[in-house]
Amino acid sequence: QVQLVESGGGLVQAGGSLRLSCAASGRTISNYVTGWFRQAPGKEREFVAAITWGGSSTGYADSVKGRFTISRDNAKNMVYLQMNNLKPEDTAVYYCARSTAGWATAPKQYASWGQGTQVTVSS
Repeated sequence: QVQLVESGGGLVQAGGSLRLSCAASGRTISNYVTGWFRQAPGKEREFVAAITWGGSSTGYADSVKGRFTISRDNAKNMVYLQMNNLKPEDTAVYYCARSTAGWATAPKQYASWGQGTQVTVSS
């Protein structure tokens, strides 16, 4: 069973950058499509980005396209989310998870959720 732990969140001013990391243990995550999601207070969890098992294909929510970049290092069992030009509306708890259904963007198609890391963007 895969366990995922997110890190790298924090407080940053609008326009700043953060790099989130997702560390996998228990089993390799290299066999799975892996995604990042976020949940703001009072809102549903939403898709942010996903990457195929080999890293050759990625997908992004329209709200982050051009600002966020997802990547992975299968040798280290890690997935990353580079976030640039952050906006106050990016404030949320960010989660990583592995897909149970191949390429997917719906939270219900993901499992092995981490505990999340808080990202707060001040204006």
